[in-house]
Amino acid sequence: MIEHMFHLQLPILEKVLRSVLVYLFLVVSFRLAGKRELAQMTTFDLVVILTISNVLQNAAIGDDTTVLGGIVGATSMLVVNYLLVRFLFRHPRVERVIEGEPEVLVRDGKIVPEVLERELITEPELLAAIRRQGVAEIADVALAVLETNGTISVVPKRPTPEEAFEQRVEAAMARLEAAVVRLERRAEGVRSEPNER
Repeated sequence: MIEHMFHLQLPILEKVLRSVLVYLFLVVSFRLAGKRELAQMTTFDLVVILTISNVLQNAAIGDDTTVLGGIVGATSMLVVNYLLVRFLFRHPRVERVIEGEPEVLVRDGKIVPEVLERELITEPELLAAIRRQGVAEIADVALAVLETNGTISVVPKRPTPEEAFEQRVEAAMARLEAAVVRLERRAEGVRSEPNER
């Protein structure tokens, strides 16, 4: 039993090479698929990703289903990922080519339709992402950006409608307080005049 678990059925170099090739294929595929695939997944996207993982598992491990074979494959992918991340950290231009640039989806409360179309993001998906960030309407967005990791960052207009309402209420309260103070002073002045006589 132990031998079946740990005896590699494929040469270790082939296991490493298979895992590295699958890893690189996935990096390139997701880059070509667009940033949307990373964070804004639909049900269809999830089905594709689950199916891809099952199909590529066979390509990565081949006929080797041993524990040691799985450890070698996973370790190979982790090492390649670590080396790639370090390389990209030191070479920002290459990172921009691989990861792409952030895309502006909304500017000054107006959708940039060509970017939504290119990134395959529908208006309802965009609105849902904006609401998750605490902004109710697209008109209230100063800037919404699709980041390279697939998340949507939102910068609300300042002041937001809620903040503007709060500011108006605070200003009205300040005016009321000032009016009350003036009335109290007048009332004190009226009360003190009869005493002076």
